[in-house]
Amino acid sequence: MTGYLQVSTTADSRDAAMNLLRSAIRAKLAASGQVLGPAQSVFWHEGKTGEGEEWQIFLRTTVERYPDLESHLISEHPWNNPEVTFTSIDGGSTPYLEWLSKKTAPPPGQD
Repeated sequence: MTGYLQVSTTADSRDAAMNLLRSAIRAKLAASGQVLGPAQSVFWHEGKTGEGEEWQIFLRTTVERYPDLESHLISEHPWNNPEVTFTSIDGGSTPYLEWLSKKTAPPPGQD
């Protein structure tokens, strides 16, 4: 089984993370997701290291819907260059993966 992804990004608050998750689900770009956190982060930013508290967002989608989900997350994200990455889902229960495909299918006529 191929064609399924777990996408992740982060946000600086629970509210921002939930807003990104809700908007992606409502747009049918992802079938489900979770917000986890807070997590303590250390990162490079503007030539120096920084530290902060972040909330992780995990979403499940299909390979076909990923480009639209990525664009959506970047355009709706409060940061200029947010992390948006994915990991392939190489297996899972057939009923779940069928549900994931169904819930992320573009509306008729939008193919």
